[in-house]
Amino acid sequence: MPVAARLGLAGLIIVVALAVALWPRDGNDSAPQPQVHPNSLVTRQLREEAGLAPCPVQDTTSRPGAETARPLAAIALTCLADGQPVELVTALAGKPALLNLWAYWCGPCAQELPYLQQYAQRAGNAITVLTVHSDPDEDKALSRLAGLDVTLPGVLDPDAAVRTAVGAPSVLPISVLLRADGSVADVVVRSFTGVDDITDTVAARLGVTA
Repeated sequence: MPVAARLGLAGLIIVVALAVALWPRDGNDSAPQPQVHPNSLVTRQLREEAGLAPCPVQDTTSRPGAETARPLAAIALTCLADGQPVELVTALAGKPALLNLWAYWCGPCAQELPYLQQYAQRAGNAITVLTVHSDPDEDKALSRLAGLDVTLPGVLDPDAAVRTAVGAPSVLPISVLLRADGSVADVVVRSFTGVDDITDTVAARLGVTA
């Protein structure tokens, strides 16, 4: 092919390429964005590595107590142990509870969580201790818990619904102390300094001794 013809063909290709690149597009033509599914293979593997305790389930003998639980009514979150939905009012009915609001990026939370683990072991069945990850990144929550060797039951609260429901400030960590009927006994806006601190606070607010 003559040089002039080759140059002409090359120029035509460039013009066509520019036309395609500059052609107007609507929003439907944009490339699809990758999505992370909460039950992806990576998430399932992280759940296994974390080895969290199952989330609490409804005690059918204590069902009437759930009817007075106003603040957390209608809040359904995701159990970190298995990815299943958890209705807090139903699951926590009939027993005092300590809900610890935390996030993987929170330094004081990382210091406090092992104390909560030890307290839960000390208190036994007298109270439910539930961690509430107040951030949408479930994988990082699971990795953080595995690194801390904390196996408490926990839920994912991506929109901070619990914090909003109890009127807590936008800080972490926060511990919400619930009576057996689901009403809020106290909102503790600080870090616990140790197991004894948790024990004394819960005993004073809920009457639960450990």
